[in-house]
Amino acid sequence: MSRHDFVRDEEVEVISSTIRLAGRLRVPDHAKGQVVFAHGSGSSRNSPRNVAVAKVLNDAGFATLLFDLLTEAEASNRDNVFDIEMLGRRLLDATIWLRSQEDFLESPFGYFGASTGAAAALWAAADPKSKVSAVVSRGGRADMAGSKLESVQAPTLLIVGGLDDVVIDLNRQAQSKMHCENELVIIPGATHLFEEPGTLEQVANLARDWFLKYLLQ
Repeated sequence: MSRHDFVRDEEVEVISSTIRLAGRLRVPDHAKGQVVFAHGSGSSRNSPRNVAVAKVLNDAGFATLLFDLLTEAEASNRDNVFDIEMLGRRLLDATIWLRSQEDFLESPFGYFGASTGAAAALWAAADPKSKVSAVVSRGGRADMAGSKLESVQAPTLLIVGGLDDVVIDLNRQAQSKMHCENELVIIPGATHLFEEPGTLEQVANLARDWFLKYLLQ
């Protein structure tokens, strides 16, 4: 998909309380829905892995918003990076802000979260105000969403690398607390960051198919 196939392709400022967070919004022509990304610790809206997944979703007709969950100053404090409630609230604020945009008044929404960002996505999804229709987690710390897991209603896909043993166990524990429709997919030969050839493409294709299935109901 070329730049000319987007009706919007721009840097935006996401407003959360008094904080302004930098983001990148891409809206394909005749977008089917919107997917908001939540990156993991030590990452940003420029995460190459999330950018790659977003491109696959754009090609499938989904609008995407990748934004920084923290300002540069905040990100230097490691406590902020693991403050799931704060990150979740910012994701929820971003969703409410985006829903107010004319392009998205009636648009179905999904979350794509990576690492600790997956916990933030599930935290936000548990809030009825998010009205989110589907969640995908990549190498996610779903367990860090804690008691919020029980309140998530959106169908949730948990994707974990087959060599990421600890995170597999943590996702299974999280899955046991969830009452929504959910699925755990383990990608053989993949480590936590899905850097092995072909593994990130599998993630992107699984996410695309999940959102096609659940955002378009």
